Amino acid sequence: MNILVTGANGQLGNELRVQHAASADRFVFTDVCDAPGVETRFLDITDIEAVRGICEAESIDVIVNCAAYTNVDKAEEDVETAYLLNQHAPEYLSRVARERDAALIHISTDYVFPGTACTPLTERDLPGPRSVYGKSKLAGERAVLDSGCRSIILRTAWLYSPFGRNFVKTMLRLTAERDSLQVVYDQVGTPTYAADLAAAILHIIATRRLERVGIYHYSDAGALSWYDFAQEICALAGHSCRISACLSGEFPSKVERPHYSVLDKTLVQATFGVAVPYWKDSLKDCIDRLNSNKI
Repeated sequence: MNILVTGANGQLGNELRVQHAASADRFVFTDVCDAPGVETRFLDITDIEAVRGICEAESIDVIVNCAAYTNVDKAEEDVETAYLLNQHAPEYLSRVARERDAALIHISTDYVFPGTACTPLTERDLPGPRSVYGKSKLAGERAVLDSGCRSIILRTAWLYSPFGRNFVKTMLRLTAERDSLQVVYDQVGTPTYAADLAAAILHIIATRRLERVGIYHYSDAGALSWYDFAQEICALAGHSCRISACLSGEFPSKVERPHYSVLDKTLVQATFGVAVPYWKDSLKDCIDRLNSNKI
């Protein structure tokens, strides 16, 4: 099969690029920006004719949409762009996928939930986003579902990797530079190592289970706060920074972030047989890769 990957220079796209060599399928990696040392085709996914053109030229069978507007704070002001990338672009991708009878794997987020739950969230739980980012991503989910294309929507959370900007790399830098640091402990969820999510996507494609359409949750196993996450990052790095817990209210923000967004992975495991590694094991692997420059 021929696989089109959008947002290929982001965290998930880069992990798909690293792992795809073991696949028997052919991958076409696309983005709107260049990245040093990698081959990426230019594709503006907000231009439906451009999407049609590349899908026809490359005989695309599966689209993996890793592209999104992910700046949660900036989205509150840049509403139009957030909806363009998070709602309208997935709509265009799904329309083209339906025209071609291709499958679409679309990445969504825990931010579609209000964050007020106290038990792991299942696919049956009602969404209720409280930020522009979350609302635009939920609108994207609905656009994909309304298109009628064969779609698998994977909601994930707290994504990190050796690539780009993310919490792990920020904490590695800050705990090396500072003697002390405050991190919130009243936001609980589960990190997702982009390499694990990429492996799950490639497994779904390789096992040809693309007819099992619907919404699924995927993150690593376990539950923790950002404070717990920062503590483990600091410990694995061997840094001596003193990290103290604080409340979200001590860092005023325009965005109300979910206080609880642990995702239940039962359905995705039962449907696709994907691996869901424990978050500490995956974090160690990521830091080992960063330390060895094997990215």
